[in-house]
Amino acid sequence: MSPTPAVPELRPLAMGEMIDRAATFWRAHLKPLFVMSFGFSLVNYIVTKVAMLTTQRLAPLLYTGDAQSRGQMDPTQLMGQAGVAMALWGVLFVFLFWSYWLATMTASKYVVSVHLGEPVGPADALRRAFSRVVPMTGAYVISMGWSTLVTVLCLVPGALFGGLAFAAAVNGSNVMGAALGIIAALLAGLGAIAAMLWYFLRFMLLPPVMATEDVGAWEAFRRSGALLSGRVEPGFLGRVVVRAMILYTVMSLILISVQLVSQIPSWVVMAQYGSPFDAATMSRTPQYVLVPVELLQVFVQAGLTPIYFVFCSLFYLDMRVRREALDLERRMEAPPASPQAA
Repeated sequence: MSPTPAVPELRPLAMGEMIDRAATFWRAHLKPLFVMSFGFSLVNYIVTKVAMLTTQRLAPLLYTGDAQSRGQMDPTQLMGQAGVAMALWGVLFVFLFWSYWLATMTASKYVVSVHLGEPVGPADALRRAFSRVVPMTGAYVISMGWSTLVTVLCLVPGALFGGLAFAAAVNGSNVMGAALGIIAALLAGLGAIAAMLWYFLRFMLLPPVMATEDVGAWEAFRRSGALLSGRVEPGFLGRVVVRAMILYTVMSLILISVQLVSQIPSWVVMAQYGSPFDAATMSRTPQYVLVPVELLQVFVQAGLTPIYFVFCSLFYLDMRVRREALDLERRMEAPPASPQAA
């Protein structure tokens, strides 16, 4: 099957070529990708805004005064409100990740279908995603449980050094306790970063699998892990996990840069009422001023975030081409070309 502009060629891609093709596809299909992404981005913004306003209402001590005045508050009341805030933000965190999976699955259906020569519209991609929401939620629950175990294991070294720091402080060795405490904090931070990176890499291909293959939650969990295991080329860079880590890092840097740039207008607005990095400033800033710039941020992110969804879909296709000869399979299934008229 010869490649056409509407049907990109299926073949193994080099790492740089994959990023270039993701950007090219994103530019060529910006409108449908934006349409699919904007709805999820808007819902995420609304839910986040409601959670933030609810937290400000239920835990006002966290959003008023400076650090010195907070230190003079009733510790019991302050800790209680902090617990309520952590619970609300924990629920928000779980929802946002679930929504991210659903958005990735929707875009993956669109991107993969175009590459397989069977393009679908945004509405069809959304219908496919919502028809698979139950098994996707099951796979999401499995991933959260698995990641919780990995996170605990990654935090063990920091916890051990934290225990040693506490023991040293109790025994009167303040210098040793402080040194061990710093080491514990560094190990805990690195462990948390490692756990988060592991989560995104391990389940990077699960939404495309759910979008394009009729498998259940556990089968999708195993299938995505199998596609990311082993190696596809000789050498260190031939390991799939290494390739995925390098490409994911590049894409993450792009998205983080976009996120920071898109937040500049809200920082400028909040700067009129205090430091934009202080929680109290956010509560002091009038919502009629803050909401318009935040909606602008949502608009920008909805246009640029799909490039990551495209990358995940291309990586999924690349793994199937390299491991399962998907390109040859599609060529064999293609109808024979009609003979040229004399």
